[in-house]
Amino acid sequence: MSKSSRRGRKTKAAEQPPKEVEPGTLEEVRKAVAEPGELVTKLIEEYGLHQKLPPVLVSAIRSIILSKYGARPDESKIRQEFELLVNLSYRVYTSVEPIRNTVPQAIVDEVLSKLVEVAHKYSLTDEELAKIREDVVQSYLRALIEPGEPVGTVAAQSIGEPSTQMTLRTFHFAGVRELNVTLGLPRLIELVDAKRKPETPIMEIYLRDEYKHDLNTALEIARKLEYTNLEAITESAEVDLITESIIVRLDKDMLEDKGLRVDDVVEALSKGKVLAGRVRVDEEDPLTLVIEVPKPYAHISKILKFRERLLKTKIKGVKGIKKVILQRRYNPSTGKHEYVLLTEGSNLAEVLGIPQVDHRRTKTNDIHEIERVLGIEAARQALINEMMNTLREQGLEVDVRHVMLVADLMTWSGVVRQIGRHGVVGEKKSVLARAAFEITTKQLFDASASGEFDSLRGVAENIIIGQLIPFGTSIVELKTSPQQLARGGDTQ
Repeated sequence: MSKSSRRGRKTKAAEQPPKEVEPGTLEEVRKAVAEPGELVTKLIEEYGLHQKLPPVLVSAIRSIILSKYGARPDESKIRQEFELLVNLSYRVYTSVEPIRNTVPQAIVDEVLSKLVEVAHKYSLTDEELAKIREDVVQSYLRALIEPGEPVGTVAAQSIGEPSTQMTLRTFHFAGVRELNVTLGLPRLIELVDAKRKPETPIMEIYLRDEYKHDLNTALEIARKLEYTNLEAITESAEVDLITESIIVRLDKDMLEDKGLRVDDVVEALSKGKVLAGRVRVDEEDPLTLVIEVPKPYAHISKILKFRERLLKTKIKGVKGIKKVILQRRYNPSTGKHEYVLLTEGSNLAEVLGIPQVDHRRTKTNDIHEIERVLGIEAARQALINEMMNTLREQGLEVDVRHVMLVADLMTWSGVVRQIGRHGVVGEKKSVLARAAFEITTKQLFDASASGEFDSLRGVAENIIIGQLIPFGTSIVELKTSPQQLARGGDTQ
């Protein structure tokens, strides 16, 4: 066949109209590229897993499938994998169920979650599952403390020793250069000292399901949150002594950046009684505001102070939120990306009041604010989370039970107290224990003046006077009767 004839064929083929797509084909393509998270949710509802399996197993099934097929969704393969995981989950659930009354629920949930992943990866048999179950029970029983063990001393050693290896630097937060957060030893000291305000207060604000995937909504909320005063959007502010007014020239770029109009600024300034009816836009320049100074401030010595006060006037935003940064994060539980707002500054009460904010996941690193808004139990959990995160960021592994003991000690009274002479240690009943910690002479003089009595029940006070500490074998007291021993030793 000649080249010209081949070219002619190609031209004819190119001129032919494209074939019509068969009905149903588009639907098949749409299903093939559907969001894996939506497909898994549909399958979970089809099989009724929420009624048949614990939530932790349903989450594990979802997580395994999304981690494997999140980037390349294939409905037939996902369905096949889902059925295998469901059968495996029933086997794991049946195997682990007998230990439910022996070990705590949290351990049962952790075993179920991890065992599904391991069994799926290594194709474990029923005998191997039973062996792992027995090992979990034995490990748990060995981990229980012995009667009389000094848990406080062990917790202090377990947290104090790794803390000596922590750095004294401040790192960037979550890969965002614009925000800094205190980490390492300074953060741990902040937490155990229960400081009223953290050095770098930060919030992570999550949005509700209907808003978290919408960039425009996320940007709108970010602008709504960021605290903006008049100074932030002002190019210049001059005092006119002749007309007794202040001429404010607004910055056009900053207005656009903050999502504001000139009318919004006029409205915000006119809200207060002092400036009501005294703010107007210059007729010649729409970006210039003329603000009439009230009579009490019209004096030359007061007008400059009024100018400074005026520049601090709130235009919009939430008090305490200095900066808001938008992040796009991958959520493994849904298989989708969502928008999260990171803030410099914290105001939990006002932020939770915003309708678009997901109050269940939004959090702050200000422990006292959590206590005020959500209560002491939430503050206790936040203390545990913050301490564990601080230690893990430094690569230090500390058993969570030691941290839980410290958090319990700091919060059991109903308020967050520091570990120090103004908190936990300062409120000890033992005079000698308080004196052993700090300001020894003052503690002893005050105790003598008030006639305090020390029952010597703790560690420090018994060490000071040279007695055995009431822990371990020394916690046991033996009593005998010489009269009964003389009668032959029968103590019945």
